[in-house]
Amino acid sequence: MIIKILAFGITKDIFGGSEKEIEINEGASVKVLKEFLEKDFPELKKLKSYFIAIDDEYAEDNQIIEVSNEIAIIPPVSGG
Repeated sequence: MIIKILAFGITKDIFGGSEKEIEINEGASVKVLKEFLEKDFPELKKLKSYFIAIDDEYAEDNQIIEVSNEIAIIPPVSGG
């Protein structure tokens, strides 16, 4: 299935834009998505942390991704 991923902050630079379409297997989990992204975009591994959000909520690694989901990569946030 083809999914669209929204990127914010530093992840926009890593992806080369604010959106990326990728193809993953149906029934893939968030953990599988992270492994796929880190393989294609090794700079993600260098981030202290990042989160995957599905439909505006932080996702757990075992959550299954569906083609209708809105998926976003949330980079580390610093504040002051």
